[in-house]
Amino acid sequence: MKVTDKKIGVLLGGLSSEREVSLASGAAILKALQGKGYNAAAVDVGRDVAERIRSEKIEVAFIGLHGKYGEDGAIQGLLEVMGITYTGSGVLASAMGMDKVVSKRMFAAGKLLVGPYAVVAETGKAEAQKAVQSIGLPVVVKPVAEGSSVGVSLVHRTEELRPALDLAFQYGSEILVEKYIRGKEVQVGILADRALGAIEIVPKEAFYNYKAKYEKGMSDHFFPARIPPQAYDRTLELGLAAHRELGCGGYSRVDFIVDERGDAYILEVNTLPGMTATSLLPEIAAGVGISFPDLVEEILRQAVEADA
Repeated sequence: MKVTDKKIGVLLGGLSSEREVSLASGAAILKALQGKGYNAAAVDVGRDVAERIRSEKIEVAFIGLHGKYGEDGAIQGLLEVMGITYTGSGVLASAMGMDKVVSKRMFAAGKLLVGPYAVVAETGKAEAQKAVQSIGLPVVVKPVAEGSSVGVSLVHRTEELRPALDLAFQYGSEILVEKYIRGKEVQVGILADRALGAIEIVPKEAFYNYKAKYEKGMSDHFFPARIPPQAYDRTLELGLAAHRELGCGGYSRVDFIVDERGDAYILEVNTLPGMTATSLLPEIAAGVGISFPDLVEEILRQAVEADA
């Protein structure tokens, strides 16, 4: 049964470094909604997005954006002002989820396991060397507010640090230097305030980078994740706890490293996870019997009911 007869705008594209991924996510979402019989149209998000939404007479926004202005609370705030119902998390949860420093502090406050890390400002690059000495190699260097592994480097040797810093600083004035934790990359899918399941990713390259995420054949996926049953159940619990700690709504994907002891170290919460052919939340949903069109419809239903 359709949850709304209102005009739905699938917001896609956007202005971030993840534009191409968003176009793919949005196209898949639009196809699913139209296949279900919804009155849905694509809205390519630019600086004129408010005018586009008005001209298309959009009444409900399905946010298929990723990265800056999409996941960080900006578009959510605009939609709030315009009085338009939208999918996913609200302004505050989106902003906290996008800012890796803020979210780490929230996770630590919620008693989730957070690996050693340091925040380095562009004006203090010399501090990065001290941070690495304190944390110990290898480390992961990443922008504070980017997704899809954009600008991320795995640093094994001291001489690799400077190029990693230069790359990360292309995407912001602050970066994170994190301890590289050896273990299995496990992602938990959250839908309607419940943990659907956990999938394990084995990238063909050094870590789960942009290529591994979006090019077919660049990573192997195992559902359910190949970790002991007790660790699996605990990781699901922690995924839902992280989702709630940030106050997320509707759906999310929570990323962990599970070490050899079964301890799950949280990396981040993706408040607008990818919805492409190789995306993990749809794969987790499929693993528990939820088709992609049904997943999209449930996300829409959650938004409409929450705003009723």
